[in-house]
Amino acid sequence: MTTIRQDDFIQSIADAFQFISYYHPLDYIQALGAAYEREESPAAKDAIAQILTNSRMSAEGHRPICQDTGIAVVFLKVGMQVQWDATLSVQDMVNEGVRRAYGNADNPLRASVLADPAGARRNTKDNTPAVVHYEIVPGHHVEVICAAKGGGSEAKAKFAMLNPSDDLVEWILKTVPTMGAGWCPPGILGVGIGGTPEKAMLLAKEAIMAPVDIQDLKARGAKNRAEELRLELYEKVNALGIGAQGLGGLTTVLDVKVLDYPTHAANLPVALIPNCAATRHIHFELDGSGPAKLEPPSLEDWPKVTWQADAATATRVDLNSLTKAQVAAWKPGQKLLLNGKMLTGRDAAHKRIADMLGKGEKLPVDFTNRVIYYVGPVDPVRNEVMGPAGPTTATRMDKFTRMMLEKTGLISMIGKAERGPVAIEAIKDNKSAYLMAVGGAAYLVAKAIQSAKVVGFADLGMEAIYEFEVKDMPVTVAVDSLGTSVHITGPKEWQAKIGRIPVKVA
Repeated sequence: MTTIRQDDFIQSIADAFQFISYYHPLDYIQALGAAYEREESPAAKDAIAQILTNSRMSAEGHRPICQDTGIAVVFLKVGMQVQWDATLSVQDMVNEGVRRAYGNADNPLRASVLADPAGARRNTKDNTPAVVHYEIVPGHHVEVICAAKGGGSEAKAKFAMLNPSDDLVEWILKTVPTMGAGWCPPGILGVGIGGTPEKAMLLAKEAIMAPVDIQDLKARGAKNRAEELRLELYEKVNALGIGAQGLGGLTTVLDVKVLDYPTHAANLPVALIPNCAATRHIHFELDGSGPAKLEPPSLEDWPKVTWQADAATATRVDLNSLTKAQVAAWKPGQKLLLNGKMLTGRDAAHKRIADMLGKGEKLPVDFTNRVIYYVGPVDPVRNEVMGPAGPTTATRMDKFTRMMLEKTGLISMIGKAERGPVAIEAIKDNKSAYLMAVGGAAYLVAKAIQSAKVVGFADLGMEAIYEFEVKDMPVTVAVDSLGTSVHITGPKEWQAKIGRIPVKVA
């Protein structure tokens, strides 16, 4: 019998969630580097360069890759010859490890987990409880996978109960474009097939924890139907032209993972779950000899790509003197470097603003001729002005866009991914513009923040309204004052191009 001690297990979980907050899996980052080398879309190549640069900076600085440090997901395979020297339950031990990781004073992680999800939605303050999946297997070890799953990619999870005669590839190829770019491609798609609805979803989630190895599979060839599907979907999803951050390009997915399970004769359950550009997971075993030993990757193995602000290819913008006329003149796809003061705000702040305006109450901040950044940052440490502060998914603010533009004096917005029809119509009607920052480049963005202070709704924590002063913060005009969206035009353009250059996707 192997004895797993409580303190060793808790310490291993805590160490693992700290580790994955700043170290990408090396297989992912090297695959992304290869995608950068073959990418031909300038916008996508620039986005990938920001993600790669951010990754190396996070690894060097031991600070989060993304401001959304995720919900804690743990897969456990517990050997039948294992016994526990513990007073806490396994769930409680995992929760204690997560609590220690997210409250680490040297690298505090953003707590995003809310209790009473359909009611008060109160933050648990320590990112617990974790979501734990258990399996009892033969053996003397405990196999552990720890993953930090961001809300943007989780929000794009899809499921369907197909008929046995339906074409699941067709369903996936129709579904992926509906996911938009809020899951921060390029990433990995996990596909779960069979079992029951909940089993298919679990298969898809577990699938994305496997190493990136699609190129090895292409070299040796498929040995079963699941591997055939991986190869087919990898080619066909990339041929959609969605590209990095949804801007259009050659690489939308770095790998496709497929797991299947026997199912009922009347059913074909299919689940689709993406992993984003902030892919974060680690695998280790406990054998009773002590806490897990997690070996840091070598920074020499990171791709030699460095993004830098370049005034030769981007337009510098002074936010302190920005006018509606200047905003209306921006062009789709135009690169900007923002300088000066901006406000922040996301879901909770927008809801409170709507409530206050509805009651005729005065807002704590004047938004006239201001720009708002959709962000929930990580708290700063040591000499930082602000912790990692990448953009959140902009579509969640779509229903508030017209209100903000027409009742507060706001003239532009910054977020990640596309905007929906409601927001685009409001932007067009008000001659505004939406700017896109790169999801998965949160530490890089934080370095552009020169000062930060809370100016409204302090009780909302990371969802409070901040005023940031930024220097050369990189963004792209994603929706211009005429309502043209690069998240629509870019993928269309590159889907057509890919049809003429299939070798580049291979």
